[in-house]
Amino acid sequence: MTVATAGSEPAVPPVDETSGEESFWDERASSGHEVVASAAGDLIVRDAREFGAYARTGGWAFALKVARSVRPGGQAAGETPKVSAKGFAELAGCSPERVMRFYKAWDMAADDGVVPQFEALAPGEDVELPDADVWLSYYSSRNSATSVRGTAITAAAEAEGIRPTKALEVAENPTALRAAILADPSTAEAARAALLDRLKEDPALQAELARDVVRTDGLKKAVATESRAADRIGYVRQIAENGQIKTPAGQTLDAPVELRAEAERHLSLLDELDDDEEAGEWVTEAYDTVKGLVVQAVEADPELRVQERRTKFYSSLQKATKVFEELTFDDADDIYEDDMVHRLEELQQAIATCITALRKAAPER
Repeated sequence: MTVATAGSEPAVPPVDETSGEESFWDERASSGHEVVASAAGDLIVRDAREFGAYARTGGWAFALKVARSVRPGGQAAGETPKVSAKGFAELAGCSPERVMRFYKAWDMAADDGVVPQFEALAPGEDVELPDADVWLSYYSSRNSATSVRGTAITAAAEAEGIRPTKALEVAENPTALRAAILADPSTAEAARAALLDRLKEDPALQAELARDVVRTDGLKKAVATESRAADRIGYVRQIAENGQIKTPAGQTLDAPVELRAEAERHLSLLDELDDDEEAGEWVTEAYDTVKGLVVQAVEADPELRVQERRTKFYSSLQKATKVFEELTFDDADDIYEDDMVHRLEELQQAIATCITALRKAAPER
């Protein structure tokens, strides 16, 4: 469409010269609306038409004024009647930065062949302008869009298929973002998902979030609960997918066919839960059921039962030995207490009894 500009003929002819406008005002009058004056009517019609032009073209109407009035980079003042961006801004009563944002939007669109190049435009010249929807693909109303941070936000917005101006607006108003997160569950969910994606590539943020969690009692408890649930699901998944069980004593063995089938059944139930369903009870039931079956499998096999007891006994013996070896007796004179001696004597008797029992169980040579 063609946009009327300063210096051209008035956008709206006088009412008495345009029968369409006369019928417009006649219709308004006949419908009961008061017509104040013919001069006021002219101004209103002009405003309405300019509004309609802007509604169809958006910021292109203003960008055109800049593009045909501001000289391109590299052109000297004597080569063109156009003015500098600074001079245009002074005439417009705004900042040069604002003028340049319109200038850059037109420049990018010209590179894409959407609008004519600056050199092809003369002051006051009108051209057909793109639709308003196209404008936001080229224009950014924020200086931050050209910064390193703004460039990253713009690229991320484009990757998500949204307008960069929307993402930049949110980034420049974190208080508004906080309010939306606090008030709206769907916004909070979107923020949570984005934060999780960011955590994968940001070790510093991972550390900060971890510190926040351990400092917040409610979060710390929730993390512990979820961690325990994840361990239990992992226990069931290990049996279902790998066909291996871990006994109470810590042995890793091949799972019986029946046990593996039961683990697969519980795992399929867990996988079918919707994201908004509470999985706690299902996880507990799956874990308790499978663990109970593991105990039954161990008890049903005499050889395995003996091996399990042996493994458990030896594990406890190693732990006790390590603890006792860490004791030091260099300062025993200073720390003496009767109770200490009494406990050590009881321990000595228990060890002697244990040794005797083990020797009796030893095979004859």
